[in-house]
Amino acid sequence: MEIGQYRLETPVALAPMAGITDKPFRRLARDFGAGWAVGEMLTSDPSLRHTKKTLRRSDLGGENGVAAVQILGNVPAQMAEAARHNVSLGAEVIDINMGCPAKKVCNVAAGSALMQNETLVAQILEAVVGAVDVPVTLKTRLGWADDHKNLPAVAKIAQESGIAALAVHGRTRTQMYKGEAEYGLIAEVKGSLNIPVWVNGDITSPQKAAAVLAQTGADGVMIGRGAQGRPWLFRDVRYFLEHGRLPAPLPFAECAAAVLAHLRAMHGFYGEPDGVRIARKHIGWYLAPLPEGETARREINRLDSAAAQYDAVAGFLAQQADRADVWACDYR
Repeated sequence: MEIGQYRLETPVALAPMAGITDKPFRRLARDFGAGWAVGEMLTSDPSLRHTKKTLRRSDLGGENGVAAVQILGNVPAQMAEAARHNVSLGAEVIDINMGCPAKKVCNVAAGSALMQNETLVAQILEAVVGAVDVPVTLKTRLGWADDHKNLPAVAKIAQESGIAALAVHGRTRTQMYKGEAEYGLIAEVKGSLNIPVWVNGDITSPQKAAAVLAQTGADGVMIGRGAQGRPWLFRDVRYFLEHGRLPAPLPFAECAAAVLAHLRAMHGFYGEPDGVRIARKHIGWYLAPLPEGETARREINRLDSAAAQYDAVAGFLAQQADRADVWACDYR
């Protein structure tokens, strides 16, 4: 799979997720085999460019892969300037967000709300593509609502505007993340395009990844919520797509070491108290499938120092290592 001048070693990507795909998690996903990782969305509003949140999200130092930055907005000129600004900071790819279903985003006519205005879609895509000399990609959905699935029209606009690759979540905006993702329209669109297409939505196992690729003919799979608490999913998907079978499971100790390394990375990146707070959701996802994981999560969430949080997680995982050789997994 090729995105502009970049050739991916594997067609397995980490989907952009606000509050989740920060630098520590992007690095972890790539370490486990993700061939592509897009960062958290950045507003195109220049007045918010120097907030703590934006500065952290735009920090691209030490990326262990292609630096793909996602921008959000609804004003073509402002989006173009945001693209130029992020390229000046080191972005090697600009991704445009037309898929976020959050109310606070759609209420300002950004994210997936843009799919209601195809003329504005074309204006934004053309402005951003024309503003930078790096590949520009697009993340979108099937449409705004079940009776307004205009993905084919938006995909055609994207290709004609010079978009280098398209990622599609198999739900409409009004579906949010409810129900099951649908892939039929993505297959239809893939057959009509000459640019690479990622399929996204409910990719939670290697078997599902292979089945969805076969169904849609897409060039790659983009994994979001399925990777929360199990970044080694990228390793398993990559192996399954190459060999048609699952790899041997990683030893529990190796997974535990990755969890603790992720914890240290979050503490180092955010400092205190932010690192402790942000780590809590990841700890919850990691511990969820483990025996007594929910009880441990509640106890650990009472801690407010990085050292105490780390020691508590390390201690719990050491106890679990005495009981299990491999991490609990629902697709094995």
